[in-house]
Amino acid sequence: MTAVVAASKKDGDKRTAVVVVLSGGIDSACVAAIHSRNYDETYGITFSYGQRADREVTAAKKFAEVLGLKQHKTVDIGFMRELYGDTNVLTSTERGLPGSFDYSIVVPIRNAVFLSIATAWAFSINASRVAYGAHSGDTSYPDCRPSFAKKIEDALNEGEIDGITSGLRRRVEIWSPYNTGMSKEELIIDGMRILGDRIFDAWSCYASGARQCGKCESCVNRRRSFKNAGIADKTAYLA
Repeated sequence: MTAVVAASKKDGDKRTAVVVVLSGGIDSACVAAIHSRNYDETYGITFSYGQRADREVTAAKKFAEVLGLKQHKTVDIGFMRELYGDTNVLTSTERGLPGSFDYSIVVPIRNAVFLSIATAWAFSINASRVAYGAHSGDTSYPDCRPSFAKKIEDALNEGEIDGITSGLRRRVEIWSPYNTGMSKEELIIDGMRILGDRIFDAWSCYASGARQCGKCESCVNRRRSFKNAGIADKTAYLA
């Protein structure tokens, strides 16, 4: 199954543009890779929000270079870590990292924060789409579901409705692989065709270190997905 990411040109625009929320993880790296082949201009935006896995920011910068993105921004919203406190394990170091899904992994409306900022940029550069890496396996995460994406898309466009109506702004679509029913395995297969072995440079681990732990929920999902996709996983794990 191939991601449906065909660009559309409206109102006489001579180029198509997309903003990809590029975390540095494997899902967002694949989404960025796919869009870089389908849009005239692909912009990447990465958020440093006080996450334990700060290695993913470094990975995002590498993918931006490899894919030749038009522009890549790293936005520091580290103050969110203080706001989140110990509500989740991704920003708090006081709690252990689970090996399977637990609600402690959910960072409160993280994608709403990311998508709002990314869409503000999209409106500013006349991009028609904001893409993020949620896939059909992300059913446990409320802000990954297509129903959420549609609601925030409508709300953000309503916030610029006068600009859209007057032709000063383009309506922005909030897109994810989940919107088209793509699984993580399908996403990896599509991304692998473009990235080759560079795909293994993506940082999935919830922790930071010399190597990915191999035991946290995200590492477990990564290993399983490569296996299910029939791709030999060349990632160097600690365990």
